[in-house]
Amino acid sequence: MIVSSSTGFVTDIAAVGSDDLASAGGKGANLGALVRAGFAVPEGVIVTTAAYTAAVEAGGLAATIAEELAAGADGAAVRAAFKRVEIPAEVRAQVATAYDEFGEGPVAVRSSATAEDLPGAAFAGQQDTFLNVVGEDAVLDAVRRCWASLWTERAIAYRRPQGVDPTAVRMAVVVQRMVDAEFAGVLFTANPVSGERAELVVDANPGLGEAVVSGLVTPDHYVLDEQGAVRERVPGRREVVVRPVAGGGIAHDSRAAADEAQLPDAVLAELATIGRSVAARFGHPQDIEWAYANGRIWLVQARPMTGLPPPPLHLSRLQRAFTVQLMDYLTVRPRPIDVSAWIRPGIARMVSRMLGENLGVRVEIADMLAERDGVVERFVPRLPRPTRRTLTAPVRIVRSARRSDPARWADDPGFARFRSQVRELTETDLRTLGWRDLLLVPGRATAAMDLMVDLRVEHLPSVALALLRLRLTLKALGLVELFPLLITGGHTRTDDTNSALEALAALVRDDEGLREAFARLDPSTLLARIETEERFSGFATALRGFLAEYGHRETVSPLLVSEPTWAEAPATVLGLVRVLAEQPCAPGPDRGAQALDRLLAHRVVARTRSGPAVRRIVEAARAGIVLREDTHFYATAVLPVIRRAVLECGRRLADAHVLRGATEVVHLRMEELEEIDDPAALPPGGAERLRAVVTRRAARRAELAGVPMVSPADLVPPDADDPDVLVSGIGASGGRATGPVRVISGPEQFASLRAGEILVCPYTNPAWTPLCHRAAATVVDSGGLGSHAAIIAREYGIPAVMATVRGTETLTDGQRVTVDGDTGRVTAAQT
Repeated sequence: MIVSSSTGFVTDIAAVGSDDLASAGGKGANLGALVRAGFAVPEGVIVTTAAYTAAVEAGGLAATIAEELAAGADGAAVRAAFKRVEIPAEVRAQVATAYDEFGEGPVAVRSSATAEDLPGAAFAGQQDTFLNVVGEDAVLDAVRRCWASLWTERAIAYRRPQGVDPTAVRMAVVVQRMVDAEFAGVLFTANPVSGERAELVVDANPGLGEAVVSGLVTPDHYVLDEQGAVRERVPGRREVVVRPVAGGGIAHDSRAAADEAQLPDAVLAELATIGRSVAARFGHPQDIEWAYANGRIWLVQARPMTGLPPPPLHLSRLQRAFTVQLMDYLTVRPRPIDVSAWIRPGIARMVSRMLGENLGVRVEIADMLAERDGVVERFVPRLPRPTRRTLTAPVRIVRSARRSDPARWADDPGFARFRSQVRELTETDLRTLGWRDLLLVPGRATAAMDLMVDLRVEHLPSVALALLRLRLTLKALGLVELFPLLITGGHTRTDDTNSALEALAALVRDDEGLREAFARLDPSTLLARIETEERFSGFATALRGFLAEYGHRETVSPLLVSEPTWAEAPATVLGLVRVLAEQPCAPGPDRGAQALDRLLAHRVVARTRSGPAVRRIVEAARAGIVLREDTHFYATAVLPVIRRAVLECGRRLADAHVLRGATEVVHLRMEELEEIDDPAALPPGGAERLRAVVTRRAARRAELAGVPMVSPADLVPPDADDPDVLVSGIGASGGRATGPVRVISGPEQFASLRAGEILVCPYTNPAWTPLCHRAAATVVDSGGLGSHAAIIAREYGIPAVMATVRGTETLTDGQRVTVDGDTGRVTAAQT
């Protein structure tokens, strides 16, 4: 046991624990907690953050650090200063004494920052570790280099989105006796891919674990159950074995895999037992680095697993189908302000009213967004629950349908009142409102939205019956395949939007200067030129007119007020115009009209002279689709109203130094804003609490950045994978097309699509419509036959495959594929 120093520059690992983050850093505090809990940890000491602070003060580095932070630099000057700094004599003496007490043998010197190995911020590999260090001078130099690694470019960049205050971070250093490992690697106490908590995953390799954690080797891979039994065993390639060499340092030896022994099952079972115990000790699934030597397992690091998916769901076929239909809206994780200011009082209320008042079923969309501390972690689908009113739903639906005429929905006085209220809110200068009145604006907007919900509730039964009549008619005639084509053809506000975009594209095609600018400049640079250069003034005027009429459209999802609309992100519109300007939009065949002609020419329809009645059935179904599209178009007019109000709240909180910037307000709930009487009069404790909430939620959201709200593994049953295809889904628009893949993840990439490419995307909304004019086919992760992408693909006559779930993960830019919209299959193109 190494004796702790009274001055606090060096202390034994066993002397610290989870509460000593400020002095021991994340790695050191976690190791100390493991020692105290009785786990086998190589003996060692911690060079505390006090030693780091002493070195900074002695070397006058505080000013250099402050200058680098102020300039937003990459830390090179700080790192150079640390290389020159003289370690204070007392720190040197205590480190030397501790090293002498190790006796002979090499040590590992590991960085342990105060913002490291925390839930949501692993800092894995961001700061430096030095293995097989031998000699007092070498140890002191390694300590100095660990301090400097706090300011590597990668560590600075990692801290920024995590919300870590760079002025408060400090570095401790762990110095431990090296374990001459026979095997070493990583143990995850939950499956990091599937999120399954009942599985443990082990990656192992002969020699030091550095080969595994640094990615130098393809390790042996094991998936274990909770008792340590092996469920899956994949031998590694063992490209190298990392081993210590005499005199210090490590070597990477090439090694063939075939003649190497694997980790015994008994050791794997022991690892599972240790892993479960460590996870229980910390209360969170753990990422553990371990080494096996002389029949014993040593733990050299433990930290919370980050980016861990939620536990897998076990969904029924109906739940999977329901979720796939909703995935168009779930591609971006809602923020706390989205849920509290819009989803719960707006979208979720609309769905609940439509289903509850017409069908008598209960459904709470907002409750399906599973949150932790305000951060949506996953979407948990729940099917609507019937009530007593469900039994009488058929009677209500028929009565309501008799009163309703969806083709005349816009004549309803409620629609006029909605537009009047939204116009009033849009024209209100929010800067002139008092704080309490400002907080009322989102509620006023959702109250206006209720008028649109009234219209949907009133006309939904008639729409449903019209669609049902058409499907039954087609089924009786043996023409069900015409249904998707027949429901297209009604004129919608989306059609108006596309026509207006085409008019902008025509201006570009007719002006040589515009053509050259659109072809050469990225959308953001192009926007700046259009807004400032006189030669583009005509187009700028047309663009402003377009945004005045259509700028309320969502760029990402109608569930989000935290994302900008077209008016706030006109570069998105320019990306669409660029796509359309490459060539005139030549109208294709009217497939809806062709389908109607085929239906009317059916021998039964002709023989019974029922053509006029059949035409009315088709027109009623089309009117229902128009109702859906156009009410969506107008209802989203409340999105910019709520967003402007929320951002004005954020601006005032930032002006009062409660938040660091106006956009941080999206991490707060509406009710948390309503608890504030006056931002300028908020006491320091209240301001600090809100800042801490924002920082914590932003960090958690960043941790979940790579975790989908719905796991593809939950949506694709085990027998759904077809080895003959790259991806498969729902055939939503017939035909076959071959071309190179272009993956478009969001509106900011619209301009990259070229004619003849296969558009592969995670979701669509009406903003994506013009892309279908250029694409040879569409492949979408989400959606179904009634989604926007499917309808537009049928109108444009291009193949479409929806609900592929993994299309954007599996297919890559430039890959040549064939899309079969009849079978829902995407295969590699035949060369």
